[in-house]
Amino acid sequence: MSAATPLPQERRLVTAIPGPKSQELQSRKLGAVPAGVGTTLPVYVSRAGGGVLEDVDGNSLIDFGSGIAVTNVGNSAAAVVARATEQLAAFTHTCFMVTPYEGYVAVAEQLNELTPGDHDKRTALFNSGAEAVENAVKIARAYTKRTAVVVFDHGYHGRTNLTMGLTAKNMPYKQGFGPFAPEIYRVPVAYPYRWLTGAENCAAEAAAQAIEVINKQIGAENVAAIIIEPIQGEGGFIEPAKGFLPAIVEFAKANGIVFVADEIQTGFCRTGQWFACEDEGVVPDLITTAKGIAGGLPLAAVTGRAEIMDAAHSGGLGGTYGGNPVACAAALGAIETMRSEDLNGKARHIGEVMLGRLRELQEKYEVIGEVRGRGAMIAVELVKPGGKEPNPEATAAIAKACHAEGLVVLTAGTYGNVLRFLPPLVIPEHLLVEGLDILESAFAGV
Repeated sequence: MSAATPLPQERRLVTAIPGPKSQELQSRKLGAVPAGVGTTLPVYVSRAGGGVLEDVDGNSLIDFGSGIAVTNVGNSAAAVVARATEQLAAFTHTCFMVTPYEGYVAVAEQLNELTPGDHDKRTALFNSGAEAVENAVKIARAYTKRTAVVVFDHGYHGRTNLTMGLTAKNMPYKQGFGPFAPEIYRVPVAYPYRWLTGAENCAAEAAAQAIEVINKQIGAENVAAIIIEPIQGEGGFIEPAKGFLPAIVEFAKANGIVFVADEIQTGFCRTGQWFACEDEGVVPDLITTAKGIAGGLPLAAVTGRAEIMDAAHSGGLGGTYGGNPVACAAALGAIETMRSEDLNGKARHIGEVMLGRLRELQEKYEVIGEVRGRGAMIAVELVKPGGKEPNPEATAAIAKACHAEGLVVLTAGTYGNVLRFLPPLVIPEHLLVEGLDILESAFAGV
């Protein structure tokens, strides 16, 4: 287990979930924090590591969420803690735009090396995924001198004004928060399970439809950037049909459009590769990263072709906290852990275990419409028996049953009918299997 303070790797329930101390803290939260800041499971964590979360009541829960794909290297991974602690003692902040420091440069060098493509690259660091996406748009507009941005059905890119506009799903992300930034256009994505003419036609037809919309309704010559998640996260872990992404990349290249891969949820070994777009050999012009980059500390990045990244004028990119030195140190520790522990290999093994078991469940339970995903980014889409009508009620019920038994799971999907699984890549296999046992019991009870 990669943790500075090892925790027993076991599920342990000593109270109901949530326990009395968590309930007391939840009451305090309701009096201090606005209602708009929701909580999936009001269990208040005191320690975490490996594949477990320990709460203030002494319960130990199996973690199938990783803080939404953030703690890929595990919570409090040893190298993350060591590097961040050393940096914390040295200095906490100077602002890289005022007096710089080596950590920022070292993280940029690592990302320039790790991201797809052998072209000359540059990296700028920020605080959050949404901020990275916003800056990718700024950079693309500066480079192309164009304004339009194309995004896709079911996509999610953040909660700021611009990124809400880029995000497809209205509730809870956009409802009541408009008006949104202009010059954003949405086109079809290749969603194999729900493609009307069948999954076998999905890639070619979806690409043709998307390209037609761009050409006829926007004008390719007006498009600065096309932004897509190689596997859509909040949209329901939708993996576009094979061939779709390369077709969109080819169209972008032919029309001088900056292709942006939003790898905020899919990056840093989550799918069994450093980045999900590598699966089809896609080399993006720009790639946005965050979440798994720094072992739980807030850090994000835009990495891309040097000539595009250098298009913004001096002073045009940055932010007070962007590339904070402690977060940079943590990122170097996280990347070190990913390399030394072969977390790509571990992610692939997690995928093999989970997909095999979930497909067995699919044979038993008609409510499971599809099992999908790569590496340790796995989902099941739930439907009403006998068809493909989304079943958010069953999804919520199964998640609730898992939570009560000490298994942290997340839901997702445009229709609210997807269970998504994002275990830490260092989770012990016995916890992975036990979590799947709990999940199977939850399905049996629906």
